[in-house]
Amino acid sequence: MSAPARSRILGCGFKVPDMVVTNDDLAPIVDTSDEWVRQRSGIVERHYVDNDEGSVALAEDAVVQALARAGVEIGEVDAVICCTLSPDVDFPGNSALLHGRLGLRPLLAFDVRNQCSGFVYALAIADHLIRSGAARHVLVVGSEVHSSGLDFEGPRGRDVTVLFGDGAGAVVIGPSDREDRGFLTFKLHAEGKYADKLCVIGPSHRRRPRLDLSVAPPEDDYVFPKMEGRYVFKHAVTRMGEVIREALDDVGATVDDLDMLLPHQANLRINQLVAMGLGIGEERMANNIDRYGNTTAATIPILLTETLDEGRIREGDLVCFAAFGAGFTWAAALARW
Repeated sequence: MSAPARSRILGCGFKVPDMVVTNDDLAPIVDTSDEWVRQRSGIVERHYVDNDEGSVALAEDAVVQALARAGVEIGEVDAVICCTLSPDVDFPGNSALLHGRLGLRPLLAFDVRNQCSGFVYALAIADHLIRSGAARHVLVVGSEVHSSGLDFEGPRGRDVTVLFGDGAGAVVIGPSDREDRGFLTFKLHAEGKYADKLCVIGPSHRRRPRLDLSVAPPEDDYVFPKMEGRYVFKHAVTRMGEVIREALDDVGATVDDLDMLLPHQANLRINQLVAMGLGIGEERMANNIDRYGNTTAATIPILLTETLDEGRIREGDLVCFAAFGAGFTWAAALARW
């Protein structure tokens, strides 16, 4: 197959569970209030699975939508990249499980474990696969079921539990039919010395035993997400602003040239400060964290689908995807729509 000059997003889709969980629902469980959560994160509600549905099932629904919007048949898919921090099973990866559910022919399928930044990392990999001629159509999927792994034992988990929701988003990446349309650049970074600032320690293969049969005693929170919130907040604001400017500089563009910013949905206050620092008004940035919370790897494809459906992205627009997450990792991608 001939290699195109650029790749682009051909179609996208998303799926969130039906059950809506409001701040008021969580307030008596983790000793918080709607006002407290809104002021600190901008979140009003999130979606939880209400059965044993996993992240692969959500991913499948998102993929079906994305393929339909792209006009791509399942048999035309050449590769699958799944991004998640909440896989259905320890192994094999979600990519193999999704491959099976979709009934795909034998092909390239693998997982990316970069948490909140994973989707942008995966876009970069898909772009390289397509421009190298190794694939023509690549599925990139972010899917999470956080609700089964959060700490609902009183105030101990309050700062983290209220932030996360369940959901999946998917895009189909394919060749661009125009050299001036599609992905222009990717900027990917990591700084592992901060890994312990946002993490889940166990289950862990370096622990003996790997997982206690009792799961964990009440005083041991190693199986739940741990976050130094203020530290993460500060670094997210700084690094996202930096990487957006870096991507723009790489293509000879300025912030004024940017038509739409689609940031990872971790915290509305983070995104507002990033936009303020760059001089980007509300009309040039999309957010939906108020309705979905943080779905980590799924936030950007969910946001992209809604923003397109609202008509806020038009042909020829310069669009930026930006994310920051555990690791620390951060990334940005620029595309001419």
